[in-house]
Amino acid sequence: MSRIGRQPVTIEKSVEVTIDDANFVRVKGPKGQLERQFPPSITFNRDDGNVVVTRSSDDGKQRALHGLSRTLLNNMVTGVTAGFTRTLEVQGVGYRAQLQGSNLQLALGFSHPVVVTPPTGITFAVEGPRIHVQGIDKEQVGQVAANIRKLRPPEPYKGKGVRYLGERVRRKAGKAGKVGK
Repeated sequence: MSRIGRQPVTIEKSVEVTIDDANFVRVKGPKGQLERQFPPSITFNRDDGNVVVTRSSDDGKQRALHGLSRTLLNNMVTGVTAGFTRTLEVQGVGYRAQLQGSNLQLALGFSHPVVVTPPTGITFAVEGPRIHVQGIDKEQVGQVAANIRKLRPPEPYKGKGVRYLGERVRRKAGKAGKVGK
């Protein structure tokens, strides 16, 4: 059995989980509603504030889907109660981020400002050089943060660019002729 798949998903009182016969799961909570279709080989059993995820066979693919399905369900429950945040840092001289309504405007050393429009369910917050990407869908929050980072990834010589909070960038030495000057 999958160690993660065996653990029950705890459902708080403020969260409503509905599972239909076709394994379509809808999770509704204080922050919003998420829905997802799960494979037919995975079954969900409700008992006293918990949902237990089980699989139909011990096949390799079913074992992989077991832990994945449990984690996806847990992320849905966490998203509608607490939400998810991914933080990015903008580093470099002249690099900055600011909000323009709900859009994010970035100055990243290009000849023009880059404007990022948030998809439905995503909000941006800016505190100095930090950008917070917030939402209830963990997958979507991570993808939007990755797309922002992709605009100007951190470069190895000066470390300029957009990076995740706490990300370490391996630095390279410059030209050999510059050493000692």
